[in-house]
Amino acid sequence: MKRLVAIAVLAAIPALVAAPAFAADAPKKAGVAANTAYENEVVRLTNAQRTAKGCPALRIDQRLVRSARAHSADMVSERFFSHTGSNGSSFVDREVSAGYPRRGASAENIAWGYPTPKGVVTGWMNSPGHRANILNCGSIAVGVGLAYTKGGAAYWTQDFGRS
Repeated sequence: MKRLVAIAVLAAIPALVAAPAFAADAPKKAGVAANTAYENEVVRLTNAQRTAKGCPALRIDQRLVRSARAHSADMVSERFFSHTGSNGSSFVDREVSAGYPRRGASAENIAWGYPTPKGVVTGWMNSPGHRANILNCGSIAVGVGLAYTKGGAAYWTQDFGRS
């Protein structure tokens, strides 16, 4: 019996040591404060990518945050993954509904399944279209929304604005 316990402990050590810092703290259904911390970390990592390429850092706009959170929640509750909302809305429609000026709507990135901010930003940076949205120096504002399925899968939305 002692031998089985020792083997189990030794088998678990590499997984604990290799796990990313955020993954260790990521509950399957994170609370609002945890989601906000993750959303803010996505903004920080996005800004690090932008400034490294000569673009100004984005400011967080609460209207874009509302739009992004609503779209992530919609994708989770209605069980779909698309830039088109369950009601047929575009990202521009959703940003405007959240109070952002129509002429200021810039772009949207979505992703699912990435458990950490670093993972989702890395995924976006490895995708030419998402990377172009992040590195578009014409965008000046951002909002990030995160929602989880009952099974713990993360759905991310990143909305950009020019106003």
